[in-house]
Amino acid sequence: MGVATRELPGHDSTSAADEAEMTLVGLLTFYDPPKEGTEQAIRHLAELGISTRLITGDNPLAATHIAAQVGLKGATMVGRDIDRLSDSELASRVAGTAVFADVEPLHKERIVRALHSSGEVVGFLGDGINDTPGLHAADVGISVDSAVDVAKQSAAIVLLEKDLAVVAEGVRLGRRTFTNTLKYVRVNTSAAFGNVVSMSVAAVFLPFLPLLPRQILLLNFLSDVPYTTISTDNADPEQIQRPRAWNVRTTRNFMLVFGTISVVFDLVTFLTLRLGFGADAEVFRTGWFIEFTVTEIAVLMVLRTNRQFFRSRPGRPLLVTSTALAAVTFALPYTSLAGPLGLAPLDGAIIAALAVLTAVYILVNELVKRFFPPDRQ
Repeated sequence: MGVATRELPGHDSTSAADEAEMTLVGLLTFYDPPKEGTEQAIRHLAELGISTRLITGDNPLAATHIAAQVGLKGATMVGRDIDRLSDSELASRVAGTAVFADVEPLHKERIVRALHSSGEVVGFLGDGINDTPGLHAADVGISVDSAVDVAKQSAAIVLLEKDLAVVAEGVRLGRRTFTNTLKYVRVNTSAAFGNVVSMSVAAVFLPFLPLLPRQILLLNFLSDVPYTTISTDNADPEQIQRPRAWNVRTTRNFMLVFGTISVVFDLVTFLTLRLGFGADAEVFRTGWFIEFTVTEIAVLMVLRTNRQFFRSRPGRPLLVTSTALAAVTFALPYTSLAGPLGLAPLDGAIIAALAVLTAVYILVNELVKRFFPPDRQ
């Protein structure tokens, strides 16, 4: 805004006609800086595979300037250009456009729908009445607590803090939760599948029950302890880099492949205990009780990541509960609870054999997961 003056001696009033022959004394500028941390938040979103666009009713020069300050790169499109484009033409151009300026409320809806038609999943962040069409059209409408009521009512999510970094952090935490849920479902289903088949086969050929009902109940209880902490597990960076979706076919194949490996090693354990050591019912059940628990812990650590298991750090609660479970399992046959539970102490040779089988089991799972990655979609 230009600031100019003119002296009018003897004048009690002024009119528009007096605004002539004035002296320019300076320029008054207004600056609305981008929120601190916005550029970093946009960069974080980009690392998560999410592109950001600026849609505003402001002047295109001002919008482009702000976009450059926060790291948005791409073409600028104005409202009158959107009016001249058909829906298909707009859909072909939105991907390369970073700034939409001088737009009207319905333009925002058209932009969101154009992104939809080009195969994108769209989140729209807005806090004003004119953002309502875009909030309704988006897959996820996001508003803030300080927004007008109609915007908050139109949104699926209302942020308590007006900060784009909150969105980035929410995406990261959401993907981590989804990743850990997949770990639980896939590892648990494969373990359950393997154990059911193994138990069925053993019950046919053994002259006694492979495990007593109370032992099975205790195993189910103990083995579930680490699974209750898997929600707090760490996720590898590559596991949250891109959005993921449920895939029943992949989960089924995972269960069949790794469940079959579990069956094979269970049967090898049965033969080792029964034929190799001539174990009676009590020793046999104790050996399988220990092998069942230890291998389930081991396979959880191996299959929770696509990396080599020792190159991916598990969450502290998961690591602590898994270690504690292994210690309790080994200790039970040597405590006063062994009798009521139907367990018996094992000699060193049997323990060594079980340790070797467990190590081979870990190695085989590591090798197979190279061809069937746990996180394959």
